This record gives sequence, structure tokens and C-alpha cells, in this order.
Amino acid sequence: MNLFAEALAWLLSPERWQGTYALPVLFGQHLVYTVISVLIAAAIALPAGWLIGHTGRGREIAVAVSGAARAIPSFGLMVLLVLLLGVLRIPEAAVVTFVLLAIPSLLAGAYTGLEAIDRRTLDAARAMGMTEWQVFWKVEVPLGLPLLVGGLRAALLQVIATVTIAAYVNLGGLGWPIIQGIPLRKFDQVLGGAILVAVLALIVDLLLALAQHAAVPAGVRTPARQGRRARTAALDAAPATA
Repeated sequence: MNLFAEALAWLLSPERWQGTYALPVLFGQHLVYTVISVLIAAAIALPAGWLIGHTGRGREIAVAVSGAARAIPSFGLMVLLVLLLGVLRIPEAAVVTFVLLAIPSLLAGAYTGLEAIDRRTLDAARAMGMTEWQVFWKVEVPLGLPLLVGGLRAALLQVIATVTIAAYVNLGGLGWPIIQGIPLRKFDQVLGGAILVAVLALIVDLLLALAQHAAVPAGVRTPARQGRRARTAALDAAPATA
């Protein structure tokens, strides 16, 4: 408990809010690396995932690639890329590492969202005269959006947690207080940095959980709600038993 109070005191200290390694600067660096990496990963994973989900082909390859990407140790990969690209391209090496980390969740969210759609719904859309492009944009993408947002949610949380290792190669971010504090045995600083990363992850998770719920089409949500209301009304109307 005392260490937690010391960590809060470290976070609220005026020195933490000014200078090159001020907390707002580190927070901004963390967000920039996260957003850039996830956007690049989305540009790669979403078209591939949608193609797999729409055509039903290549799922085995996607699963194998996703599994292999998840098995790669992020820190080791980043160090390897730094050695391969050179010390002048450390930011690029870090971004490539984070992109590879984000791709599996986005890819899985994209193709599973389309695979989960009832085939009868797609057949009905085609029977109405929709082209394949219209079926994809007007039926498959809206219905598959909740699982896609779930994949985005998982990707963002993974990248937010992993961007902390960027401090090992002097790229800043919220991992800097942790990495710098461990050898100096400044455990209040280490805990303070960990709290910031955890708070950021919790805020992002909450926002995307709300977005995932909102992404469910109204026509899909309404029957479930009506069913719950009907069951509640039936229970209220049922005569009490002795």
C-alpha cells in the first residue's frame, strides 16, 4: 500500500509533467506508435480477412499465419529488426514489430465476422438481385462488424501493452519509466509507469467494448431484446404458486 502511495506521488510530482520525458510527451509517443501500427495492420489484414470470409477460401492459411505471428517473441523480433535495418531505422523496426503483432487479431476478426453470418441471409440477398459487391458492403460488412471491432479491440490492447518495450531502444512511450526505473530500483517509478499503461488499456478497452455493442445492427439486437421483454412479461403475468 505504501508503494502504491509512493507511485501516485511520483505521478503527481511537478517534475513528471515537464521536460523531454514528461508524462504527456511519453503518453503521446505511446499513442502515436499504437495508432500508426494498428492502422498499417488494418490496411493489410482487413482486405485479406474480408476476401477469405467472402469467398470461403484460404482460411487454413490465415489460421497458420496468425498462429505463427502470435508465436513470435515481440522483443526478440524488434531487436532482430533493429540489427537488420540499422540503428538509424529504429522507429521503422519497432513499427514493423507492432504491425506484425496486430495483424492476427484483425485478420481473425475480419474473416470470422463474415463466416459467422447465416448463409441463408446471403442467399436471400442474392435472390433479391444484389450483386456480389452489394452483398459484401450492404450485408456482410454490417453483420460482421461486431466481430471485426472485437478483433480491433484485441489488437489495440496487445499493441498498447507491447509498445512499452519501445523504451528499450530509446523510443520513449509509457514504458520508459518502467525500463529506466528497474535498474535504478525506483519501484515507485516502475509502478507509476505500469499504472499509466494499465489505465490507458482499460480506457481503450471500455471505449471499444461500447463500440462493439453499438456495432450490432439494430435488426439483430431488437429480436433479442423483444425476447427478453416477452419472457419478463410472461413471468410477471404468471400466477404465483404456493
